[in-house]
Amino acid sequence: MSTHETHSHADDHGSMKTYVTGFLLSVLLTVIPFGLVMSGGLPNRDLTIALVLAAAAIQIVVHMIYFLHMRSSSEEGWTMITLLFTIVILVIMLSGSVWVMYHMNTNMMPMTGDM
Repeated sequence: MSTHETHSHADDHGSMKTYVTGFLLSVLLTVIPFGLVMSGGLPNRDLTIALVLAAAAIQIVVHMIYFLHMRSSSEEGWTMITLLFTIVILVIMLSGSVWVMYHMNTNMMPMTGDM
C-alpha cells in the first residue's frame, strides 16, 4: 500500500490550531445550552428552546467549517451547494422536530393523579 496522499497540494486540511478552535467552539456551543436548560436560567421556555436550536444550528456550521473543511472558494464551488443543501435539511429537521413535539404535547391525553 502506498503512503502517498491522494489530494492536491493546494488543499488545506487544517492545522492543530483550527482543530482546537473548532473543538473549543463545539464544546462552548454544547455547554451553554446545557447549562441554560439545567439551571433554568431563562424565565421564558420558548426563549430557551430558541437559544438551544440556534446553538445547534451554529454548531453544525462550525463542524462543517472546522472539521469538514468546507470553504466558499471558487476552486471548491460544490461545497457552497453542499452548504445550502445542509441548511435546507437543517431547517426541515429543526422545524419538523419542533412541530412534532408541539403537536405531541397538545394531543396527549391528560394525566390524572390516581394512576
